[in-house]
Amino acid sequence: MQLDLNLLTVLDALLEEGSVMGAADRLHLSSPAVSRTLGRLRAVTGDDILVRTGHSMIPTPYALAVREDVHRLVRQAHELLSPARELNLAELDRTFTIQCHDVLATSLGPVLVGRIQEQAPGVRLRVLAEHSADTDDLRQGRVDLQLGGDRPSLPEFRSETLGHDPLVVAMRPAHPCADGLDLHSYAAQPHVLVSRRGRLTAPIDDVLAAEGLRRRVIAAVATLAMALRIAGRSDVLVTSTENLGRPLIEAFGLITRPLPVKSPPVTINCNWHQRYDSDPAHAWLRDQVRASLSEIVTGEP
Repeated sequence: MQLDLNLLTVLDALLEEGSVMGAADRLHLSSPAVSRTLGRLRAVTGDDILVRTGHSMIPTPYALAVREDVHRLVRQAHELLSPARELNLAELDRTFTIQCHDVLATSLGPVLVGRIQEQAPGVRLRVLAEHSADTDDLRQGRVDLQLGGDRPSLPEFRSETLGHDPLVVAMRPAHPCADGLDLHSYAAQPHVLVSRRGRLTAPIDDVLAAEGLRRRVIAAVATLAMALRIAGRSDVLVTSTENLGRPLIEAFGLITRPLPVKSPPVTINCNWHQRYDSDPAHAWLRDQVRASLSEIVTGEP
């Protein structure tokens, strides 16, 4: 037998109002329509549900026994199908997974974890490193947010630009170029690149080529931390983002100098799957990431 769940709504109204007319008024239906539904309920349950006593109707023992359960089920169904769901951060129990580069993770992690714990202590955060190749983690729901310079091209994904971060040149304090760095000296020094794919060139090399210059890249490494570690032990230069890279640059005791060439700042994008567009908890997470990055870049909470 196929069950019509609309019967529960009418049964709830009948048990609450105690009459066909009252249930009809509550549900904005006609009395004959509710009366017909009561007949269907009697056929399905094998019980009279409501019986007439004089000028009123009273519930049967079966109806009294199931009244609370019916009301609870109808209320839960309304909450489940409600388009606007209130988010109770104090009771939110959820694990979110964010995937990003180590530069973002180092800068964003402390600020974001602090904001989340202050507002929603039941939320747990997993911060994963970028893969060296593209994956379907975002599509499969294994990752809630991907942060970085890339933007997905498929329409099933959403993307928001959260900010931009200018580039600087990191080096050890005793570097020969610590007192000044021009385009020619920048190109003449050895460089270590940060690339999750192991690329030995970057967009800035096109700028140098237009000036007839070519820099010497001696290594490409997966993380900024590794590149800065190398820079702390030799005269290599590392081109890094200014604000996001600052915690690691300072941790390794390095200094920065302005990039001696005009170059667009690094774009920071937040990507997610469209399935989370209307998820209040996911929207709240995006708000926290956005606010955390703004605090990092501007220095203001």
